[in-house]
Order: sequence, then C-alpha cells, then structure tokens
Amino acid sequence: MTGRREPISRRERPAKPALSRRWIVDTAVRIMRAEGLEKVTMRRLAQELDTGPASLYVYVANTAELHAAVLDALLGDVELAPGSSGDGWRDRLRAVLTSYTLVLFEHPQLARSALVARPSGENYLRLVERILELLSQGGATREQAAWGVDKLLQDATATAAEQSAQQRDPAAEDDWDALARALGGVDADTHPAITAHMPALLSGSAGERMRWSFDVLVNGITQTPVPGAVG
Repeated sequence: MTGRREPISRRERPAKPALSRRWIVDTAVRIMRAEGLEKVTMRRLAQELDTGPASLYVYVANTAELHAAVLDALLGDVELAPGSSGDGWRDRLRAVLTSYTLVLFEHPQLARSALVARPSGENYLRLVERILELLSQGGATREQAAWGVDKLLQDATATAAEQSAQQRDPAAEDDWDALARALGGVDADTHPAITAHMPALLSGSAGERMRWSFDVLVNGITQTPVPGAVG
C-alpha cells in the first residue's frame, strides 16, 4: 500500500518576493527578449510572477503602459555620449540618434509600438535631455529644440519600425524589385516627372538615406522659426 503524500504547509513554502514595478518590467523585458513582444501580456506576466493579473494593475495601468515601460528599460542601452570629444554637436547628435535607432531596430515590434506608446521613464528623459542639449549647442532656439526633439525621435522611431520589419519580411526584396520595375518601366509621356528623376528615386543605401534625412531634419529645425515664438 502506497503511503499518502504529506501536504506541504503553506508556511514551509519559500515566501514570494513582494511585487514592484521594477520587477514587473524586468520580467517583461526578459519575456520579450525570449518570446517576442506579443507574449508580453498581463496574463503572461502574472503566470511568470506567480500572481493574479489584478495584482499587476496596481503597478501598471494597461498593456500599452507596460510596453512603454519595456521600451524605456531598453533605452538604457542608447549611447548618449558616443564618439570622441573632438566631434561637433551635429556628429554627436547623429550618433545618439543612430544608437537609438539601432536599439529599436533589434526589436521591430517594440519600434512599431513606440510610434503610439511613448515611454516616460528615466532613460527616456535622459535621451530627451541629451538631444535638447545638443540642439541648443547647434544654435537652435528654445522653441526649435523643444519641437525638434519630438520630430527627430518620431522620424528615428518610424525608420527603425519600417526597416527592421522589412529586413525580417521574406517578401521585402521581391516588393522592392517590383517597385523598381514599375518605376523604371513608366511611360515618359504619362509620367514625365518619374522618368526625369530616375534612377535617383532608387539610389543610395539605407545608411546614406538615413544620414541625409537626419541632416534635412536638423537643418530644418535650426533654420525654421516656430509659429508664435518670440524673437
């Protein structure tokens, strides 16, 4: 006869650590790295943390806020002082934005989420602080820098979301080839502007276009007055 298994007293089980926002976010980052952002849900987190989903809402209001917190945690990897001390403000700013883009590039789902769910944690604040500082060094007014930081991060985020998704899409190369054939095969009589701008429409590497886009934005930010700004 098999003996009965003794029940384990709840008092003898190791105590679970107290929940905290930091622990929840760290766990969410670990799940995202291993399984993807789509697996970072309140229910999945609750299972991982051995608690009920309702307990998490004390620390995180919803999934969108959770994803924003995950993004902020990853922004700790952005290099805010890259390059050498001899680099000018423009080179340093470009390097910061490139580092930000590359962090998002590694997580395309998070990049797409970042287009609508902005972080507000300490790492994001440090990034904004650094960009404002560099724009000011470049001669941007207070208003130009304030509006410009939003535009620069918006463009970098969209670039990361688009390029990372395309790189992981097996049909992306076929789509590009189809576009090239369409642009190259237009009738000059019906599409004279397209004809006149070929092959420049398809020229340049992704890196070259990203650098050019950065210069366009920065030049525009520092040279375009903000409506309603004084002086």
